Amino acid sequence: MSKLTHIDETGKASMVDVGDKEITRRQAAAAGRVEMGEVAFDALRDNTVAKGDVLGVARVAGICAAKRTGELIPLCHPLGLDHVELDFTLFEDDDLRGVEIIGVARCTGRTGVEMEAMTAVSVAALTVYDMLKAVDREIRLTGIELLEKSGGKSGVWKRGIKGQGE
Repeated sequence: MSKLTHIDETGKASMVDVGDKEITRRQAAAAGRVEMGEVAFDALRDNTVAKGDVLGVARVAGICAAKRTGELIPLCHPLGLDHVELDFTLFEDDDLRGVEIIGVARCTGRTGVEMEAMTAVSVAALTVYDMLKAVDREIRLTGIELLEKSGGKSGVWKRGIKGQGE
């Protein structure tokens, strides 16, 4: 097992010192899903939600959250992000329906943007829930995960490819 990077030699929580790391172009992509019932899905798809444009608001919320990740996650470095994007795809399979969210974050720096991509997706999903909860209390947020990352010493990592180093 590799050494935990956020624990010092005495076992105390510690912020990683990235001062000696090389500055490189870094990117991370994350995904998540918001599953809901038919009435909420129809309102989302048809853009008839009383609170307004659900996916438009969720996109802005996710981007704003990514920019504040260093304030939300205690040992996460604050980063100057170069780009954050969120894409939403509605899905409807038998009894399962909802929206899949893909978030991408990029920066040029000494540490990766995985947390920023996952924060963007998480807050976008929470925003979808918030705007639809009056219609459907059974909404579920599922599958929030890192899909891939690149940049830095560890290079490219993609979910599901065995034998990759961290």
